[in-house]
Amino acid sequence: MAEVITMPRLSDTMTEGKVAKWHKNVGDKVKEGDILAEIETDKAVQDFESEIEGTLLYIGVEEGGAAAVDSVLAIIGNEGEDISSLKGGAAPAAGGSEEKKSEEEAKTENKETSVEQASAEVPAGVEVITMPRLSDTMTEGKVAKWHKNVGDTVKEGDLLAEIETDKAVQDFESEFNGVLLKQGVEENGAAPVDSVLAIIGPAGTDVSGVGAAKPAAQTSEKPAEQKVETQSEDKPAAQPVSSSSTDRVAISPLAKKIAQEKGVDIHGVQGSGENGRIVKKDIENYQPSQAKPAASAPTASPAAQVALSFVQGEDTETPNSQVRSIIAKRLAESKFSAPHYYLMVEINMDKAIEARKEINSLPDTKISFNDMIIKATAVALRKHPQVNSSWAGDKIIHRGNINVGVAVAIPDGLVVPVLKNTDQMNYTQISAAVKDMASRAKSKGLKANEMEGSTFSISNLGMFGIETFTSIINQPNSAILSVGAIIEKPIVKNGEIVVGNIMKLSLACDHRVVDGATGAQFLQTLKTYLESPLTLLL
Repeated sequence: MAEVITMPRLSDTMTEGKVAKWHKNVGDKVKEGDILAEIETDKAVQDFESEIEGTLLYIGVEEGGAAAVDSVLAIIGNEGEDISSLKGGAAPAAGGSEEKKSEEEAKTENKETSVEQASAEVPAGVEVITMPRLSDTMTEGKVAKWHKNVGDTVKEGDLLAEIETDKAVQDFESEFNGVLLKQGVEENGAAPVDSVLAIIGPAGTDVSGVGAAKPAAQTSEKPAEQKVETQSEDKPAAQPVSSSSTDRVAISPLAKKIAQEKGVDIHGVQGSGENGRIVKKDIENYQPSQAKPAASAPTASPAAQVALSFVQGEDTETPNSQVRSIIAKRLAESKFSAPHYYLMVEINMDKAIEARKEINSLPDTKISFNDMIIKATAVALRKHPQVNSSWAGDKIIHRGNINVGVAVAIPDGLVVPVLKNTDQMNYTQISAAVKDMASRAKSKGLKANEMEGSTFSISNLGMFGIETFTSIINQPNSAILSVGAIIEKPIVKNGEIVVGNIMKLSLACDHRVVDGATGAQFLQTLKTYLESPLTLLL
């Protein structure tokens, strides 16, 4: 039976989407997970994957065309199936006339704002921007910095503000043209999701009555919107390919996949596509000598902290950021809810050092010890699935994928970007992914979905010379691996004292899920992989 695919809501402020490119044509076979189209939202261009298998029978929005959220995007079904009733029945729901669509969008937006205009309607041409929900667990946002002041001219795509969520600081771009008439939240102030963030409109417009009001009543339209949001959150989130940040790279999904397979640093590739977008041929024709100057790998250097000046006898205060507050809350919850215990082991890294030198002697290849540890950990988790599990109160969830979170220090704390299906990645793919995500983490370019879904975490302070330490478990994970520095020290080998390269690992485990013997066996397997790297091939 044919299924109607509607225009998804890919961001909380999205009211319509534009089809930047179709990856399937009418008549093409479609499998679950295939990329149907690239959809341009109010924030970025995102891949849209099919959740249905069948034949693409109908395209509701032409390439380059736009349509309202929930309108018919495509119809997938059996080849030759009659879909005339679906096309005819869906059209009215898509919005009717442009005037009606505009009225419905304005009505919906006003109901989501948490405030209702008490004495004045929204003036013509004025747009009310609400605090967006930038992560699935976000309940309020804090304005870290305004990039526009009241009275400034704002263009579509301009960076309006930096918003701190419960996971990271993210840039927030305007989707409207006009003048910034009002800032609903002061700099460093916080406000609930869907409350008034800003008002944009024609210069000189009186908006004093907009947003100053009584709480809005719940309406029958709200559950429908929540349902749409839930559906879009359940879908695998796609990687954004463009943004206002200069550290983010515009690249096609195919080119990105090829770059990961080849271990190419996309920051060093010159794009030949539209607006400098990197496409397949750019990766295939890439030569290291053509690389653009790129920022040094951020994983090996400490994150810059907020500049503080010491004054003898004078105490100072720094208000906690949203990120810092959430980190404190989550770590306290983890430490006091999960019974932690720790296992430590020493690893002889002599053979790993030799293997790394040999791998890095290959053309266009450069991996770190951290990359080798991530790979060995992921493969060890295959053999010890209990360590790749989560506590869920009345049950233990054994995760079907191995997604390793890699702790990255940022100026305001710590974030954990996630490498999905890490056990299926090779060294060069891991190296490229870690460098890319760590770089974007420090430039506030990570999206919330890139920090979700981890099943195990790794924290490495070896580059700071720390020999051994313990970490707090990143829930809902049941374990976290702490990696120390490689230190030269005397060891006994074949009855003689020689100099060896020793690295200490510490595994923090949740005793509700991982018993002591289970954790010890996991560390034994990991020790074998690192001390004899060739065993990873078995």
